[in-house]
Amino acid sequence: QLQLVESGGGLVQAGGSLRLSCAASGSISSIRAMTWYCQAPGKQRELVAGITDGGSTNYADSVKGRFTISRDNAKNTVYLQMNSLKPEDTAVYYCNAEIRRTYGGAWFDYWGQGTQVTVSS
Repeated sequence: QLQLVESGGGLVQAGGSLRLSCAASGSISSIRAMTWYCQAPGKQRELVAGITDGGSTNYADSVKGRFTISRDNAKNTVYLQMNSLKPEDTAVYYCNAEIRRTYGGAWFDYWGQGTQVTVSS
């Protein structure tokens, strides 16, 4: 059973930091892009940051300069370092990965269960 497991969420004061992790486990041949999304109450899920298997990154304008995405390909893990957190960063954070389970097989999107990040003012 392939799964993505997120960790690292919690409650932090404004200006503080958190580091999210998302580890993929199971039968995996290759992982392409890995991406963090967030969803605040009453809002649509939106992209926070993404990283390709080659290490290219992209960020939402709202987090540029504050968040850093990275990955450890040997561990099938993606990280999100979140600094200078603001109350408006409060949301459930989900990781997404494009995974191929067998060599030459099809690519599929997989999602983690989400981790809550709450930033108090």
